[in-house]
Amino acid sequence: METHEKRALIEYYLDAYNSFDVKRMIAAFHPDIEFKNFSGGKVSAIASGIEQFRVLAEKSEKMFSSRQRSIKTFEATGDQASIDIEYAGVLAVDLPNGMKAGETLRLTGHSDFVFQDQKIYRLTDYSG
Repeated sequence: METHEKRALIEYYLDAYNSFDVKRMIAAFHPDIEFKNFSGGKVSAIASGIEQFRVLAEKSEKMFSSRQRSIKTFEATGDQASIDIEYAGVLAVDLPNGMKAGETLRLTGHSDFVFQDQKIYRLTDYSG
């Protein structure tokens, strides 16, 4: 994939993510997607294959009434790309850490992508 194609696919995925459109999100991923999310240095979510990813995406969308992931930096080389992101999400539910529904969760993070067959094959998200 060309660099501009990688960025366009990432932007497509993020647009679908931000608008809670799981069907469009899944369209960006390879059937054998490998997903990991690290929060505070620990694995907080993992999915292997498109069905596990769909279930995880549907579960996580219920936690927020709105959300926005924005690209701050983009780099690509070979079959990979990386982005730094800013995230803001308004909670729809209370969280175990004490945050309440209606509060805004703000994070910065980093995402690494690997591409295969014109799709996102591996996605690893990191946040503080």
